Amino acid sequence: MARALLIVLDSVGIGGAPDAAAYGDAGADTLGHIAEGCAGGAGDRAGLRSGRLRLPHLATLGLGLAAAGASGRVPPGLEIAGPARGAWGHAVETAAGKDTPSGHWEIAGLPMREPWGHFPDTRPAFPEALTRALIERGGIPGILGDCHAAGAAIVARLGAEHLRTGRPICYTSADSVFQIAAHEEAFGLERLYDLCRTARALCDDYRIGRVIARPFLGDAETGFRRTGNRRDFAVAPPGETLLDLASGRAVVSVGKIGDIFAHRSTGREVKAAGNRAGLDAALAAFHDLPEGGLVFLNLVDFDTEYGHPRDLPGYAAALEAFDARIPEIDAILRPGDLCLITADHGNDPTWTGTDHTREQVPVLAFGPGIPAGPVGRRASLSDIGATVARHLGLPKLAAGHAWW
Repeated sequence: MARALLIVLDSVGIGGAPDAAAYGDAGADTLGHIAEGCAGGAGDRAGLRSGRLRLPHLATLGLGLAAAGASGRVPPGLEIAGPARGAWGHAVETAAGKDTPSGHWEIAGLPMREPWGHFPDTRPAFPEALTRALIERGGIPGILGDCHAAGAAIVARLGAEHLRTGRPICYTSADSVFQIAAHEEAFGLERLYDLCRTARALCDDYRIGRVIARPFLGDAETGFRRTGNRRDFAVAPPGETLLDLASGRAVVSVGKIGDIFAHRSTGREVKAAGNRAGLDAALAAFHDLPEGGLVFLNLVDFDTEYGHPRDLPGYAAALEAFDARIPEIDAILRPGDLCLITADHGNDPTWTGTDHTREQVPVLAFGPGIPAGPVGRRASLSDIGATVARHLGLPKLAAGHAWW
């Protein structure tokens, strides 16, 4: 039996979503605008990077061609001479949303047709009954925030007041989320997780996809910084996924995959803070993975550290750092192995606001013996899960069509 390494570059969209206008995202293009920004000097940052976006390994796999299929143009710096060495294409999300669970569940063969619940961009953002219940059941003196906000910004603004009052910072966004930020030491990490579990139960009535714990450290003098102890409390997928089909096989979930799938059929879970640590853990797991096994990895830094803060140079540098490690992935693949690289949505750092953007995603597949060439426009992200399932000899998923 073969093995599979499925890598989700969180938020690395390639533009061109057919229904982007319905989400206010017509024209968004995460990869394309990063490449154009770098070509025009907007990606330069002293001590970090400069010049055109350089992704030579991803380009030879077909990333630029995939982007051209979705947006109509090859982003500057992603041109290649001759055919790509990987299978390449672009996939359209059909789920009613542009958030992490919707994207990952659809990748795993479960597209969500019904929209999630969302909190309005008002002050307050949360229903009074929800806030009151959280205060009473969570045993807290009140909450701060109660609005749409970017995580780093609201922690910087309200961190000192949180330390003074003991009130956690609660905020949301255009996604279906209820986020709670609190100081790891002053408030307590386990206490924060317990409060999020309480919020998870309360948010079920509002069809909210995720409650997210956002711990941080620091003080007003030195500044506040979020830590790697984030935890997502998601609702369980309402149907069968690729992970369920692989139950009984060797499955390793790296990063926040376990949280996204509510820890159902996620096998051995490996938490890793940051892209580098996540890829290190995935490669180590894949090295020893038995035949028929699956490693499922999410690289979240693209989204949280660079997409939401609208940091184009940081995003570009992170893409280049991942590209530089493609040879390591190549080296660990043996005959019959499949590596499939994709994304779950967009988060264009040149776009207005701080939320995800509705985009198509790249599909890059490679490995010894994996046929190269175009796989075209995939009508659903579920085609990714269907292809992995066929490669591993698993039963057919309810949604999606394998391209081989």
